[in-house]
Amino acid sequence: MTNKLELGLDTFGDVTFDADGRPLAQPQVLRNVVAEAVLADQVGLDFFGIGEHHRADFAVSAPEVVLAAIAGQTSRIRLGSAVTVLSSDDPVRVYQRFATLDAVSGGRAEVILGRGSFTESFPLFGLDLGDYEHLFEEKLELFTELLKEQPVTWTGQTRAALNDQTVFPPTESGSIKTWIGVGGSPESVIRAAHYGLPLMLAIIGGAPLAFAPLVDLYHRALAQFEKPTLPIGEHSPGYIAETDAQARDEMWPHYEAMQNRIGRERGWGPATRERFEQDAGPNGAVFVGSPETVATKIATVVQGLGLSRFDLKYSIGTLPHEKLMNSIELFGTRVAPLVREQLG
Repeated sequence: MTNKLELGLDTFGDVTFDADGRPLAQPQVLRNVVAEAVLADQVGLDFFGIGEHHRADFAVSAPEVVLAAIAGQTSRIRLGSAVTVLSSDDPVRVYQRFATLDAVSGGRAEVILGRGSFTESFPLFGLDLGDYEHLFEEKLELFTELLKEQPVTWTGQTRAALNDQTVFPPTESGSIKTWIGVGGSPESVIRAAHYGLPLMLAIIGGAPLAFAPLVDLYHRALAQFEKPTLPIGEHSPGYIAETDAQARDEMWPHYEAMQNRIGRERGWGPATRERFEQDAGPNGAVFVGSPETVATKIATVVQGLGLSRFDLKYSIGTLPHEKLMNSIELFGTRVAPLVREQLG
């Protein structure tokens, strides 16, 4: 863990309910995401990440555009993706968009690259899911070359070759901070170490401390590849209210509906309150409860996994915007100070 722990928020722009229990229009959801990020900046949080999706229940398909809008209304919070689905995008355009975001935000841009747990972008952009692994590996190779901000010569099968090509705009710092998002695959962990990129663990179920072997693998792989020690982060869902009971009762129906909706697509069994309570407990991956409960749980996993950053995926399906704003305020004003106090 680095000396300064970063605490951030992630959202996919989940389509939320209004006060009457009706889904908001996606344009309003996008405006609400901007307001949520502005509040995160005001309460002193370190990072705000927006995920990319192409489906009815998530409003954000172009994170960089939303992040640029946020950049114009904030001053210090770092801004990035959570994640960018590199497999179905063009590495040159991804680099250009985030380098542009870095410029307009005054050097606050980051990118988390991943293969994505949803696959809607593949048919949308005319790609074959059979090329899932090859697309990511080859495009990541090119993206890491672009990060050097030097003329690139590169040949592959997934896009046109580059011959001593400089890509613009360059960043003022000389590079964009780039993470690899992984969901538990040892191969993905080794890939991040191979390219010398920080590791972001997406821990959305089970016990976070059970990921310790992957953290150890990452450190060993970095040493083997003769790379320096790099940051490790965690992305996990959660929600904060004044008491544990209030937070769980407010989160549960929206969490249940979201899990069942996605579960029907993927062949999961129905979500149960018993399993939710288990994941919401001290050893689970759902960080829900009072500020004191959530802070203690974050401090435990930060110490146990040696994290440099913890990002709370604060948007929970249709959970209304007003409740999300309250959760964000509690995270910044009460959880963050308690976490730092517990970590000493």
